[in-house]
Amino acid sequence: MSLRDTYNTIAEDWNKGHQTDDWWIDGTNTFCSFLPPGGTILDVGCGAGIKSEYLSEKGFKITGIDFSEKFLEIARLKVPEIDFLALDMKNLDTLDRTFDGVFVQAALLHIPKKEVPGVFDQFVRKLKPGGHLYVAVKELKPGGPEEEEKEKIDYGYSYKRFFSYFLSEELESYFKKSGFTVVYENREQSGKTVWIQAIGRLE
Repeated sequence: MSLRDTYNTIAEDWNKGHQTDDWWIDGTNTFCSFLPPGGTILDVGCGAGIKSEYLSEKGFKITGIDFSEKFLEIARLKVPEIDFLALDMKNLDTLDRTFDGVFVQAALLHIPKKEVPGVFDQFVRKLKPGGHLYVAVKELKPGGPEEEEKEKIDYGYSYKRFFSYFLSEELESYFKKSGFTVVYENREQSGKTVWIQAIGRLE
């Protein structure tokens, strides 16, 4: 089963199970502080629209993209005023607009590391000059795999997803090689996961 099919299957349960997550709030608020009031944001891998709604409530104009049709169905019902599009992050060049900010939370971690530089290049092309990129990924655990297909039993059934895991300096290097200055970085513990959040300004 592809990752898209997996998320189409678990979308409703995933949405219900992630309503109370809060590890992302400080980093997201910091990202917002770098953007012009009322600016435009591309929410990459927007899922069920939880963060799109949060960003919209702060006065930003949001475009949300995801490759899961079921996630987008939930998002459109929740926040119909937001523009949600069925689009894979690997195909951003087909989107004919640029943004003040690109927000990529818990999405890049589903990309094999060999593909990350190319995806970062697409983020660059979707940003206005001086724009900001936010990325949140899972930290690589000592002795753990850099990439894996991980099976999880949750919501009463089993499913598999591909993950890449990163170190802080590794994530920084992707930013710098794509022409960003890293202006913020932190690590937040959530259960057994450490989330790395980083924000870069496009020079």
